[in-house]
Amino acid sequence: MAWQSVSFLTDASHAEPLCDALLDAGALSASLEDADAGTPDEQPQFGEPGSVYSPGWAHSRVVALLEPDADVAALLGVACAAVGLDEIPEWVIDPVEEQNWVQLTQSQFDPIRISDRLWIVPSWHESPDPAAVNLVLDPGMAFGTGSHPTTRLCLEWLERNVQGACSVLDYGCGSGILAIAAARLGAGRVAGVDIDPQAVDAARANAERNGVEALFADSADPVAGQYDLVVANILSNPLRVLAPAICAHVRPGGRLALSGILREQAEEIIGIYAQWLPLVVADTCEDWVCLSGEKP
Repeated sequence: MAWQSVSFLTDASHAEPLCDALLDAGALSASLEDADAGTPDEQPQFGEPGSVYSPGWAHSRVVALLEPDADVAALLGVACAAVGLDEIPEWVIDPVEEQNWVQLTQSQFDPIRISDRLWIVPSWHESPDPAAVNLVLDPGMAFGTGSHPTTRLCLEWLERNVQGACSVLDYGCGSGILAIAAARLGAGRVAGVDIDPQAVDAARANAERNGVEALFADSADPVAGQYDLVVANILSNPLRVLAPAICAHVRPGGRLALSGILREQAEEIIGIYAQWLPLVVADTCEDWVCLSGEKP
């Protein structure tokens, strides 16, 4: 028997309370969507750190997963009463058939070719090119699986710039993909730092899986010293705030790469970093840029 996926519309003020009330009433899960997604009225919700936005969508869709034999009307009635709604909104039920959810999830992630030399391969796949530098990386709780344009831009930059046993710092390491790639491309001393302890744990696990020695630390135990190459794939707001700290890790004559920057943000970031080192647009992908420069 199929589970029941029940969806209905509500406003921003009731959306989150309804999700909580549905879970309390026995729903297996409850989530929110922008009911205007895909239309000109779609509302971006999650901006960069430091950006200002109003939480919630004016037109929200609540989606709840219920047991096959759940009484939808009764459960919705309990949830609506709990949040002070006198009327139960109109709802739609879609069946959710039993599937191999692990297999379904894995089927969405194929090997990613970064270049002739460099591939990112989920652990459940065979490498398309065993002779290439294959980074074994699974989707997880930390950002960085190689599918985002900014990650690709930084990987391509590292492939062009890692030489000999140079030292590399991945500032805002996420999954550790850039640090791991640098080590696999021949770098010597490799380190990564992130404010999220879960990202640091993920990076350490991924480094071990790839047979890479790298130092990963969080903000409570910061990485010290200067490096030949520093790469920071974050977002423009953190890059503005962290400019002095990031540039302090670049040795004189060393190189810096920044990404997580939209085309229209590039000139401002270049201006901010100019007091430490000159940056230029090294590469672009879709609406994103990679900035790079050498420290005098």
